[in-house]
Amino acid sequence: MSCPFNHSAAACVSAAELNPAVLPLDWLLGTWQSDEPGEGSFPSIAPFRYTETLNFSHVGQPVVNFMFNAFHAESKRPLHRECGFIRLQPGTNRVAFIIAQNSGLVEIEEGELTGQQLTLHSAALARISFAKQPHVQQISRHIQLKPDGRLEQTVSMALEGQPLTQHLHITYRRTD
Repeated sequence: MSCPFNHSAAACVSAAELNPAVLPLDWLLGTWQSDEPGEGSFPSIAPFRYTETLNFSHVGQPVVNFMFNAFHAESKRPLHRECGFIRLQPGTNRVAFIIAQNSGLVEIEEGELTGQQLTLHSAALARISFAKQPHVQQISRHIQLKPDGRLEQTVSMALEGQPLTQHLHITYRRTD
């Protein structure tokens, strides 16, 4: 990439103007770190605590890029990772997350942006042929910016034979 400002490619990308198509998501941009360990549970697993770093960025395209990295709260070993893109349907409050997970699951979540709150539900799921069973059947996600400046995320999921149940809950503070 050639930068018109005579900066390095990395500096030029970070200086890219936010595409107007994703301006309603500007409140997400930056790095967020869990302010205390989040809680994870599901009927088929033992409850656990985790920490997580979220990074939302852009390069001037009509999408927001993201990377989520979770770690076991006590052992610090890596757990779950997700990366992908967020798109808004022009002229609406319709939003989509396009997500690839390190577990081999790929998903599209669609929903609505209302102010500084995202409510999403899985629209499509695909997985590698040797993914761990039981397979995820449905995911819902709720992300909101709280009045105190913290970001809160709740994720629910359904597995084969298990109804949609809250799986994760965590809050974050912006670190940059």
